[in-house]
Amino acid sequence: MAQKRRRSGYTLILPTILLGFAGYFVFAAVQGEYGVLRRVELDAERELLMAELALLDAEAEVMRDRTRRLSDDYLDLDLLDERARHVLGVARADEIIVEY
Repeated sequence: MAQKRRRSGYTLILPTILLGFAGYFVFAAVQGEYGVLRRVELDAERELLMAELALLDAEAEVMRDRTRRLSDDYLDLDLLDERARHVLGVARADEIIVEY
């Protein structure tokens, strides 16, 4: 009879251990470092960073254009006049200044 009790104890321990391992792996698959929820977070962050990159690319393109327009090879006199007035803080008497 003692052997029967000992054997029934082992039959409960093994499934409990296996169930614990299975529960751990399911938890890790859902909420772990490489889990489903982390993947969703990373996808959302990626979309945000891609939008920010697009804005920065557009801003860099504007700056490239302004730099080209102020270069020695291609000089935009209107832009040069605008920048000089802005930096020096001067305006003609007949101009209306609108600040934004």
